[in-house]
Amino acid sequence: MPRRKSSAKDDDDDDDDEDDDALEEEDDDGGDDDGGDGEDDDVDDGDDSIVRRGVKRARRDDGRASGSGIIIVTSSSSSPTPQLPSSSPPPAPPSSSSSSSPSTSSAAAAAAAARTPANVVIGSSLDGAKFRGQLLICGATNWDLVGRREVPKQQAAFRNLGQNLWAPHRYGSLRDIAVSRVITGPCAAHSLLISTRGLVYSWGRGEKGQLGHGDTCRVDVPRIIDTLKECVIVDGACGRSHTLCLTDTGTVYAFGENRLGQLGLGNQTDAVPSPTQIVYSGRQVVKVACGAEFSVFIDCDGNLFSFGCPEYGQLGHNTDGRYIVRAQRIEFVCELAPRRLARFIEKTRDGQVLTVRGVVVRDVACGANHTIALDTRGRVFTWGFGGYGRLGHAEQKDELLPRLVKLLDRPAPAVNSVRAGYSCTFAINVVGTLYFWGSTNTSRDPTMYPKAVHDLCGTHVRSLACGKSSILITSDESTMSWGPWPTYGELGYGEGKQRSSSMPQELKKLSGIHIHEVAMGFAHSLLLARDDSEEDKALVRQIPEYCPRAL
Repeated sequence: MPRRKSSAKDDDDDDDDEDDDALEEEDDDGGDDDGGDGEDDDVDDGDDSIVRRGVKRARRDDGRASGSGIIIVTSSSSSPTPQLPSSSPPPAPPSSSSSSSPSTSSAAAAAAAARTPANVVIGSSLDGAKFRGQLLICGATNWDLVGRREVPKQQAAFRNLGQNLWAPHRYGSLRDIAVSRVITGPCAAHSLLISTRGLVYSWGRGEKGQLGHGDTCRVDVPRIIDTLKECVIVDGACGRSHTLCLTDTGTVYAFGENRLGQLGLGNQTDAVPSPTQIVYSGRQVVKVACGAEFSVFIDCDGNLFSFGCPEYGQLGHNTDGRYIVRAQRIEFVCELAPRRLARFIEKTRDGQVLTVRGVVVRDVACGANHTIALDTRGRVFTWGFGGYGRLGHAEQKDELLPRLVKLLDRPAPAVNSVRAGYSCTFAINVVGTLYFWGSTNTSRDPTMYPKAVHDLCGTHVRSLACGKSSILITSDESTMSWGPWPTYGELGYGEGKQRSSSMPQELKKLSGIHIHEVAMGFAHSLLLARDDSEEDKALVRQIPEYCPRAL
């Protein structure tokens, strides 16, 4: 088995020490980080992130490796990419107990397969522009400083470039650009926007090539990715230091860090600065998502594929990829190419593990190290890192296979969409009720299983995003946010206003403005404001402009 060689060492370099010091200071001041759950809160962990995180994980008293472990990352020689059939078994008719018996589930799936035509396209990712509006942004914009105590030495020139925007702002350079999608991720210090013409723009931190401009430079004003100009981009996803873009033909382009195979290109490299097509033998892709150092996508038959770092089981292949080479020395096998998830399970109260049949995935989302998926029957599955209850199974064990969330397995109202924050998870049902589990504030007890957010009872949630610890939603009437200190303006309350909130608070600065959708990075928020009518445009023009200072 070929493996990528990595030097084993116990001490991190100076930059990584500074990153850890910053996070420790946030802890001392009541900040929200995942302390002892085995994760690293820094957006960019540096070249030794897996070594450092693995050491923390090895020290946990959870029956696994203990002591001062040293982690070496390896890779599989070639991750198998199965040839998919022309169609997957469609879902059986809704039933709250259909998956509790293997024989019943199999019979229902077979009956449904006989009634449903093949090649049913899942989701609507390839439909093109659904919205039209203007980009608004708030939060931290000093991209090299996000999640760090100090900017890296090689980025020292950018130390004072960017600021905290405490209220929503417009980018002056985008006033004539009609935006269709806004995209970032809970681990990301970079972002994407997609115009109604299918052009993709990127900006933010770029030191691993995650902006796709052919270099590793930071970009402060959204800029078109030139090599994708001939493509019509309809979707995208941002990991900690990597990016995926999806075209209207179902082709996926990847760029950024690939040290753990998270780009799915069949190899491992430190940085891929230009968009590169992911080649695999399955059907066209309809949706993409990224975790910190892994990626997933759904094909048009509802099959789910994953690749990248398997450290906590977040890839869903019944392994965390680790094996012991010798005492206090562990290696990981990364998935370098897309690999289909072959099994979905549920666990009974008496400990039995049953296979769930007829799973056709229609939605997926990723936290830092966990994944949530929704199938066409409204069933929700979670897997990966289990700390702080983010998987919703009323326990903190890691799950190596997609496991059914039993408390959401009910006939009506069915779950309609799923979202993930850094260490928490959300589900929205067909009537707009929001369910939450996990943690955004480690000074409080975590929510171990899905619970309706009572502060939003009666509110129809249309769009939701979660960053490191802050949450942003849009409803039919307003835009609201909440999150614990420290925040950097991503809540959007305004200069001189409160900087954190334990309850949903309306963004007064957006009163009267209809927000189509929201996205949230590690410490910044993106909002897509409607500007269809003259009244809409007049309201949006009242939002102040942000014109980043040049270096």
